[in-house]
Amino acid sequence: MKRTGHADLPLHTGTVPKWLADRMMQMGTLIVESIVQNYGKREVLLRLSDPLWFQSFGAVMGMDWHSSGITTSVMYALKRGLNARAKELGLCVCGGRGKYSRQTPDELRFLGDATGMDADALIRASKLTAKVDNTAVQDGYQLYMHNFILADDGSWAVVQQGMNPAAKTARRYHWCSLALPQTADSFVNAPHTGIIGENRGTILNLTATEADRTRSSILSLVKEDPAKVIKEAELIASCSTPPVPQTGSLFEAQYLQGVQKSLSMPAHHEVRKEDVDLKRLGAVLATSHGQNPDNFENLLLTPGLGPRTLQSLTLVSEVINGTPSRFTDPARFSFAHGGKDGHPFPVPLTIYDESIRVLHDSIEKSKLGYNDKSECIRRLHQSALAIEQHCEPEADFDAVLKYEKAHSKEWNGRTC
Repeated sequence: MKRTGHADLPLHTGTVPKWLADRMMQMGTLIVESIVQNYGKREVLLRLSDPLWFQSFGAVMGMDWHSSGITTSVMYALKRGLNARAKELGLCVCGGRGKYSRQTPDELRFLGDATGMDADALIRASKLTAKVDNTAVQDGYQLYMHNFILADDGSWAVVQQGMNPAAKTARRYHWCSLALPQTADSFVNAPHTGIIGENRGTILNLTATEADRTRSSILSLVKEDPAKVIKEAELIASCSTPPVPQTGSLFEAQYLQGVQKSLSMPAHHEVRKEDVDLKRLGAVLATSHGQNPDNFENLLLTPGLGPRTLQSLTLVSEVINGTPSRFTDPARFSFAHGGKDGHPFPVPLTIYDESIRVLHDSIEKSKLGYNDKSECIRRLHQSALAIEQHCEPEADFDAVLKYEKAHSKEWNGRTC
């Protein structure tokens, strides 16, 4: 069976406190707005369809770095933030968890009536993605969350999640219309951009490319005499993968080429040294503590901006500007704003608010044609890359944690 990606997502209970939920809404919306400004709406959909990027995105916003709750909290934050500015940004989030997932068709019908888009086609896409992951892929997980992210050009992405209460694990599924081949069987012929969840052994996946003949046989069985069942079963064979079209987006190219997505989320709650690429983290720390090779006068003159906020902004810059290979260790992004559960350290609200303010200021100024600060934030990621490639700034993991926790009270660190 073809696998496009996997990871362990332990089920966690609890809710996201308002003090974090509101900040996640602001930070998540600003990051998406920056991606739209720099790369367009298409790139937002492609990134939301990347399981590793999505996990890093949630971690940089202060959510638990490895739990199933990152899915619902991130999508709720985006729904609150993006829908209020849907006309401006051209993106809208439908659905949600539980009863809200069942409201998706009504929300899509409303959007179709308001914009002239084909609501019936969108509703069909929504229902099919849910049906495929709940029925055509029988992996022991029952869907309980479904989000349909729609752009004003009719393209879309889906992020949905299933639960296995007995195993105390969850599995997240990602879809994107931009990566679907435009054929009659698009929804049932290897449609996923990624599947995340604990490996529970052999599963029934009737959407794999290799199952094309199996699907055809099933349709034939419905019409033919039962005596042909054995004969038809013997005809099941693998089918070749269709050629990959050329694309200018690294995220889209990766999806269409079927690059493996592997993200193994451990059961332990705390962030450990082995969960983080220490060289990458070291480059971030070096960039934010005065060892960067570029000139950041315009950004550094921002009132109140210090090394710790610059550290957060460097990781935010990577979420906005990084290529797919940069998100193989999502735990690293929790070093931007910590985690609500206190791992790797309490959420530093003073730093978080400053990050939001600086990012918002850079976006607003760029709308007026003043791109200096926006360019500086982009260069933070480039500087970290340069340090990582040419130096050996591997982080002292224990020292970093000790430093963060020692300053937690000063930075108004909070947990729940």
